[in-house]
Amino acid sequence: QVQFVESGGGLVQPGGSLRLSCAISGITFNFYGMGWCRQAPGKQRELVTTITRGGRTNYVDTVKSRFTISRDNAKNTVYLQMNSLKPEDPAVYYCGVNVRLTSRGDLVGDLWGQGIQVTVSS
Repeated sequence: QVQFVESGGGLVQPGGSLRLSCAISGITFNFYGMGWCRQAPGKQRELVTTITRGGRTNYVDTVKSRFTISRDNAKNTVYLQMNSLKPEDPAVYYCGVNVRLTSRGDLVGDLWGQGIQVTVSS
């Protein structure tokens, strides 16, 4: 019943931009906060950004000035605008429902998409 439709990934040169989108059906979308995480080869999945159901946003320091999370409740979609992409940004990016960090710093979410590949290369 719950489905994720993700798009916007691909190959981009350093300094370029991508916009990821994640449409989620099967839930009452506006009831939940959303977020994006990423996982690079050989590394653990890490939090990138979150947005509450009221629209408040948070970012990790490494992307704060370059990435923007937004949501369109009418379309049941969360977006990640990525500008000034760097060689350290390539990863599989995952959108998730109720993405958050626990008090111990563990990354958790209620539901996750299948992931979007982002590659940054010259």
